[in-house]
Amino acid sequence: MKRKDFLYLTGMGLGGALLSRIPVLGSPLSPDTPLTYMDVQQKKRLADIALNAARSKGATYADARIGRYRNQFVITREDKVLNTVDTESYGIGIRVIAGGCWGFAATDRMDADSIARTAAEAVSIAKENARLLTRPVELVPQKGYGEVSWKTPIQKNSFDIPIKEKADLLLEVNAAALKGGASFVNSNLFLVNEQKYFASTDGSYIDQDIHRIWPTFTVTHIDPKTGKFETRDSLSAPMGMGFEYLTPDEQKKIKTVTTLYRDRYDMLEDARLAAQQAQEKQTARSVEAGKYDLILDPTNLWLTIHESSGHPTELDRVLGYEANFAGTSFLTLDKWESKKFNYGSPHVNIVADKLQPGSLGAVGYDDEGVQTKEWDIIKDGVLVNYQAIRDQAKIIGLNESQGCCYAQSWRDVQFQRMPNISLRPGKAPLSPNDLIKNVEKGIYIIGNSSYSIDQQRYNFQFSGQLFYEIRNGKITGMLKDGAYQANTQEFWNSCTAVCDEKDYRLGGSFFDGKGQPEQVSAVSHGSSTARFNGINVINTARKI
Repeated sequence: MKRKDFLYLTGMGLGGALLSRIPVLGSPLSPDTPLTYMDVQQKKRLADIALNAARSKGATYADARIGRYRNQFVITREDKVLNTVDTESYGIGIRVIAGGCWGFAATDRMDADSIARTAAEAVSIAKENARLLTRPVELVPQKGYGEVSWKTPIQKNSFDIPIKEKADLLLEVNAAALKGGASFVNSNLFLVNEQKYFASTDGSYIDQDIHRIWPTFTVTHIDPKTGKFETRDSLSAPMGMGFEYLTPDEQKKIKTVTTLYRDRYDMLEDARLAAQQAQEKQTARSVEAGKYDLILDPTNLWLTIHESSGHPTELDRVLGYEANFAGTSFLTLDKWESKKFNYGSPHVNIVADKLQPGSLGAVGYDDEGVQTKEWDIIKDGVLVNYQAIRDQAKIIGLNESQGCCYAQSWRDVQFQRMPNISLRPGKAPLSPNDLIKNVEKGIYIIGNSSYSIDQQRYNFQFSGQLFYEIRNGKITGMLKDGAYQANTQEFWNSCTAVCDEKDYRLGGSFFDGKGQPEQVSAVSHGSSTARFNGINVINTARKI
C-alpha cells in the first residue's frame, strides 16, 4: 500500500472510529434541519403516565426520563468534505424500585398506552430481580423541586449555523495547514444537543437543554527524502458551549505556545502552528531517558487528571461494581475512612463539580433529579471524598447524593458517571514562564497522546503532542519520542507548584467509556500549568 493511500484510509478510519463511539445515532436527518422542542406540558403529561403506571403496579419509587438527542458531525480531509451526519433519537426511559430492587425499561413509542406498558415492564423486571436480592436498594432522601428548567448558556446555537458555513470553516482550516507545509490534514466538527426531561415520584419535573461542541483536526507532515512522517493533533478542548467557541476573542487570548483560549478557540491559528510544529518534529532530537522535572500544560495534564484522579474516585469502582469492565480502584474505603491518606503534596487540591460554565459536565440537575454542586475530592493532598449517587451515598453513610448520575440516552439506565474533576489553581501569582525559569533539567509537555494505566488506576504512562527541553531555566529546543511514567501517589506527591487562575483552562473527553453495556459521557478537567519534580521519562522510539 502506498503511504498516501495508507494515510487517507487511516484518516477515514479516525472519522469512523469517532463515529462508532457515539451512543445513539438514531434516525438520520437532512442537513440544516432546525432543532425542534417538545412542549414542556406535553412532556409532563407523558411522564405522569409513566409514574402513575409504575406506582399502580407496585413501585415504591419511579423516575422517567424523556430525551430528544441530536447529533451532527462534519468530517473533512484536505479540500474535500468526506461526510456530514445528522441524527435524532427520541424516547423515554423508566426506572423503578419494586420489591427493594431496581428495574428499568425504555421505549421510543411515545403514546400513552406504550408508556404505561413500559412502566409496567420496568416494575416486572424489578420484581424478578428481587428474587435474587440480598440487600434492598436504599436511597438517601431527595426533595422534589417542582417544575424547574436549566439551559446551557450559549450565545450561538450551533445547529442554527448552516452546514455549509461549518464545512467551509473546516476546509479553511485544512487549507491553512497545507499552506503552512502540511502534507495531509483532516478536520472534524462534532455537535451534540441533549433535550432531557426528568420526573420522579419525589415531585420533580425538570426540563434541560444541553449543548456541546468539539472541533478537532490532525496534521501530518511527510519528509520527502526519508518518507518518515510526524503528526500534530489539535489542541482544542471539547466544550459545553455554542458556536461562539469558534469565534476568537483576542482580548482573552492566553499568551502561550498552545494558541488556546480560556473560552474561545482559534482553530485556524492552531492549524497553522500545527503544520509548523509537525515539520519541526522531523528534526527534533529524540529524548534521552531519565529523571526530569516536568512542566505540564493543561492540554496534557487533563488526561492524567482524568485517569489518575477521576476514575479511581468513582465510588462504584471502589465498591467493586466496575471490576469486570474497567477495573477497581486503589483508593479503597479504608483510605478514605482514615481521613489522612496521602494522595499528593499540599499543592494538590482536586475538586469535583458539574457547575463550571463552558464545561462538558455542566448541568443544573443530574439524571436522577439531584441539583448539581461542587465538592472536594482531594484537599491539601489528602483523600476526603468520592463521587457518589443516591444509592451509593446511602452505602457509605453520606447524607445526600453529589449529583453525578448520568445516562447517555433515554434508552440507557442512568448510573454513576464522572463529573468534572479538576486541579484547583495555585493561590499565589505564578505563570508558566515563572515555572520554567526555575527548572535546571526538565521538559515542557503540551497536548495529550497515547497513555496506559492499570486496572486500579495506579501505575501509568502518558505521552504528549509536543515536548520542549528546559535547561537552566530556558527552553532550548524541541524533543520527541517521550512519555512519562509513575504511579499515582508518587506523581501527585511530586507536584511542587501550580500556576494561578489566570492560566486555568479546561480539557476533556467527549467519549469517556464505562459500564456493561458500555455507555459514553462527556467530561471536562480543568487545571493551570503545573510542575512535577523527578519524574521518570522514557524514550518511545522503536527502530524497525
